[in-house]
Amino acid sequence: MPIAFKLAGFYFCYYAIVGTFLPYWSLYLEHENFSHFEIGLLSTIAILTRFVAPFVWGWLADRTGKRMVWIRLATFVEAGVWLTIFFISKNFQTIAIIMLIFSFFQNAILAQFEGVTLFWLGEKRQQLYGKVRKWGSIGFIAGVFIIGLILQHVSISMLPILLLVIAIFAFIWSFSIAEPENAPSAQQQLEPILPILKRPVVASFLVIEFILLFSHAPFYSFYSNYLQQAGYNTAQIGFLWSTGVVAEIIMFAIANYFFQRFSWRSLIILCLLLTAVRWFMVGLFPQFFVLQFLAQCIHAFSFGLFHLIAMRIIFQNFSARQQGRGQALYSMMWGLGVASGSVLAGRYWDMLSGEIIFMLAGLASLLGLFWVMGLPKTIQKAG
Repeated sequence: MPIAFKLAGFYFCYYAIVGTFLPYWSLYLEHENFSHFEIGLLSTIAILTRFVAPFVWGWLADRTGKRMVWIRLATFVEAGVWLTIFFISKNFQTIAIIMLIFSFFQNAILAQFEGVTLFWLGEKRQQLYGKVRKWGSIGFIAGVFIIGLILQHVSISMLPILLLVIAIFAFIWSFSIAEPENAPSAQQQLEPILPILKRPVVASFLVIEFILLFSHAPFYSFYSNYLQQAGYNTAQIGFLWSTGVVAEIIMFAIANYFFQRFSWRSLIILCLLLTAVRWFMVGLFPQFFVLQFLAQCIHAFSFGLFHLIAMRIIFQNFSARQQGRGQALYSMMWGLGVASGSVLAGRYWDMLSGEIIFMLAGLASLLGLFWVMGLPKTIQKAG
């Protein structure tokens, strides 16, 4: 079985979990009578671990030279979490603990698996990464769309069972992937990354990432609730979530067109501007399905293209022995941005309304434009 197929299969499983969790977890919590403020706090707990966990796992991966071992452990614990939820009382404290454990191990997976993938693909990573990574997007669509259809016929209270089944499959599939042959072995003394963080391109990019993901927080935490309040059913909600990921897949296929013609600076400016347009459309036109569909298509830029730029920046600026922590840093800034935005969105959702929150998110994304000067204004060679 080709390694690209194995890698693609794990991306599929991982993002099937994300596609099952992300759109429907807030609906599950609402079904369990949690308030919007509590949902925002629980979303923040789940996301805040992305501020700490990736560095813990990145340090372990770089120190031990073992990445798949930690990924397997994480998927095993993740499955255990969804089994445990049936044996506990569902109050704020217990669900908070569940979210803390789940997210701590869930956030161990992606940053390290990105490194595993890049090491396995080696010199072919520029040609093959998008083709492999798109299967994560396909997995997300499968999770969103199939689970949305299932939830049309069963209670949302069954969501943890569906997550348990997918997590078990991800754990089993992880054993098909060996440690990358060309990855660095265990390191007694880790190479410092502070000098890398002082580079203008890295520092500027991380600030922009925080701002961009801060603006995404209402979407990740409350978009499903927002659509449900506007009269959409779970199948329609699933379709709209899937639309964004289809757009992302298309971007993975055509991204080289942009990279060959435009600088990172120009592309990130485009991502920020289109993200602002996206949130304005979501906030201003919740009742118009077609406009929500078009807003979701912009996900190709607000996440897809931005993520591909991130992978290039990390692989070009962090050495092979720093990749675990470099990927962890990217994941950490993602979590910090979404977590802080989720707290604010949950706090003011009922006070201001979802429409106003999304329009404020659009304004927030434009703040990233102040930091683009640190990015290269010339086209970057493939790294």
